[in-house]
Amino acid sequence: MPHPAWRLPLLGDVVRLDPQRPVQREMQFVRELGDVFEISIIGRKVVVVGGGDAAAEVFDETRFAKAVVPPVSNLRDLAGDGLFTAFNSEPAWAQAHNVLMPAFSQSAMRTYHDVMVECVDQLCGYWADLADHGPIGVSSDMNRLTLEVIGRTGFGYSFDSFSPGRHPFVESMTRAMSYVSQTANDIPVIREILGWKAMRQNPKDIALMKSTVDQVIAARRSGASPRQDDLLQRMLENPDPETGELMSDQSIRNQVLTFLIAGHETTAGLLSFALHYLSMNPELVERAREEIDQVLGTEGAPVDFGQVAKLRYVRRIIDETLRLWPSGPAFFRKARQETTLAGYPIGKGETILVVLLALHRDPKLWGDDAERFDPDRFLPAAVRARPAHAYKPFGVGARSCIGRQFALHEAVLALSQILTRFDIVPTPGYELTVEELLTIRPENLRLEIRPRR
Repeated sequence: MPHPAWRLPLLGDVVRLDPQRPVQREMQFVRELGDVFEISIIGRKVVVVGGGDAAAEVFDETRFAKAVVPPVSNLRDLAGDGLFTAFNSEPAWAQAHNVLMPAFSQSAMRTYHDVMVECVDQLCGYWADLADHGPIGVSSDMNRLTLEVIGRTGFGYSFDSFSPGRHPFVESMTRAMSYVSQTANDIPVIREILGWKAMRQNPKDIALMKSTVDQVIAARRSGASPRQDDLLQRMLENPDPETGELMSDQSIRNQVLTFLIAGHETTAGLLSFALHYLSMNPELVERAREEIDQVLGTEGAPVDFGQVAKLRYVRRIIDETLRLWPSGPAFFRKARQETTLAGYPIGKGETILVVLLALHRDPKLWGDDAERFDPDRFLPAAVRARPAHAYKPFGVGARSCIGRQFALHEAVLALSQILTRFDIVPTPGYELTVEELLTIRPENLRLEIRPRR
C-alpha cells in the first residue's frame, strides 16, 4: 500500500504529519498518493481513504463500523460514553440514542425554534452595537451564538454569550478541544518536554466543565431551575423504550457535554465559513436576499418555523459550505471482519480514516472545478446525478450525527437573518487559513459587519 516518503524506523511518518493541521496534511497526502494509502504513527498503522470507490466501500455498514480511536477517544476523559465517544458495544450509547431520537423529530424542532430566533436576534443586536468599531471576529461570535442556542434549547442554561468577556466554561472547552487535537499524533516524551503546561491545565479544564454540567443537572432535579421541554428534561424523565431504564446522572452529564461540544463548535464553524464565502461573492448574497425577501417578506416580522425550510437557496449555501469545509473534516471506520479495500487486504478491526476534505473535493465526483464555491451543485437534479457516497458531512450509518436537522435549521435561520440585517464586507488582504480543533473553523476571520439601511 502506498505511504508517505521518508518513513523512519520506530517513528514511522510522524515527522511528515502536521500536529496543528493534521487533516489538511492528510488531504495533501491524498493528492500525492491517491485515494487509498497508509500512514504509520509510532507503530500504529492507519489506512487513509480520500475519495473514489474506496469511500463507497468503507461506508458499507455490513463491512465497516465507526471506530473510536485517537483523537476522538481522547475526548472520553471529558465525555465518557457519550453519543460521539462511546464504543459501539457500550449500552449507554444505545440507551441515549433511543431516549433522544424523539427530541430531534419535526414536532420537537418546533419547540426550539423561538429560542433560536431570540438568540439570533441577540447576536444581531450585539453586532449592531459593534458596527462602528471596525472588523468583527466572526468565528468567535459564531461560537457565542451557537453555544447560547444549544445551552438554552437543550438544557435551559444561558452562557450570557453576548456579555463582555467569555464564560469560564467556554475558555476551558476551547483549551480542551485544542489539547485533544494537537496531542493526537505527537510523541509522549516530546509532549512532556514541550507541552507540560497544557498537560497540567487539561485536567483542570475537564473538571470545570463537568462541575458546570453537574450543577445544571442538580438544579433541574431539585426544582431550582424550572422544568422545560428540552433535551435535559427528556433525559431525566423518559426511560429507554427498549429496556424501561432511566439514564444515570453520569450518562446524562456525558450527553450534555457531548452536545455542548459537538453541537456548538460544528455549527459555528459552518456559519463562519459561509460568511467568508459570501463576503467574497456578493452576487450570491443578492440571490439569497431575493429568496429571503420572497419567503419572509420585507416587513421584519418574526420568522415562522415553517418558513425556514422554504429558504432553499440559503440551504444550498449551507450545503456547499459543508462540502468544502465539513465541520468534522474526517472520521474513523474499522473493518467488522477480514475483508479488502480497493483490492488491499484489511484485517478485522483495522482502522480506516476517511478524509472528507479530500472526498468532497474529488474531481471524479465533483468535477474539475471542485475547489470553487458553487451552491448550485446542490440543485435537486445535480444531487440526484451524484453517487450517494460523494457527500457525507454528518457521517454514515447508525452513528451518524443525531442533531443534523437541528444544526441545519439553526444555520439556515441564522444566515437568513444576518444577510437581511447586515452587509458583509471582507477585510482587505485576508486569505483563508483553517484552524483545526477536531472540528475546523476559519483562523482569524474578521469581517466588516455593516447594518443595512
